This record gives sequence, structure tokens and C-alpha cells, in this order.
Amino acid sequence: MNYYLEVLKKYAVFSGRARRAEYWYFALFNAIIATVLSVIGVVIGNKGIILPIVYILVVLIPSIAVSVRRMHDIGKNGWTVLIELIPFIGAIWLLVLLVLDSNPGENKYGSNPKGVAVAGVTQS
Repeated sequence: MNYYLEVLKKYAVFSGRARRAEYWYFALFNAIIATVLSVIGVVIGNKGIILPIVYILVVLIPSIAVSVRRMHDIGKNGWTVLIELIPFIGAIWLLVLLVLDSNPGENKYGSNPKGVAVAGVTQS
């Protein structure tokens, strides 16, 4: 949960680097929250679509920002996230890039975030 909150604190920060854990925990919590909001929407009778759409719009900018920082972490330009716009193969290629390990040490986007602790999270 700390990684999720950390991404929200960096709402529109496109500089720097983001670890795999930061990106994937944010994606996991987004999926869980959107699913819960869909269920709540169905229960209250709006076909389950309004609440998750509002939530997705609220977290759109942090989602793009953490994706850009994730690309920086593997040494790629932030614009690389646009590769997802290529039909079918783009999403697969981006997924492969998102699961790659960090570049060791410092790169032109900053120091390796694995050496920096997130509040309340132990590093391995």
C-alpha cells in the first residue's frame, strides 16, 4: 500500500525512476479498487461503470507518470510508453519492458531507486 500512496504523492512527477515494485503494486491496487467500485456501482444500480470510470480518470496522470518513471528506471526515454499505441504488439512490448529489472547504479534519469527506501517498506 505504501508504494500506491507514494505514486499518488508524486501525482504528476515524470522525472526520476520507479522500481518494478512501485509500478506493479500501483497497478494491482488500481485493479482492486476499480473492481470494488464496479461491484459497488452494480449494487447501487448504475450498471457498475460510472464509479470505476471516475476513479480511472482521477488516477490517469499518476498512472502515466509512474509508467514514464518505470521506463527511466530501465534506461529508456519516457516517450517509450507510447509504444503501447501500436496495435497488439505494442502492449506486449511495453509489458516486457515493464517487467525488466532496473539498470544497476545511476543512469541519466537518476540514481537506482533500489538503494532508496520507501517509508515503511523494507528493501530486499
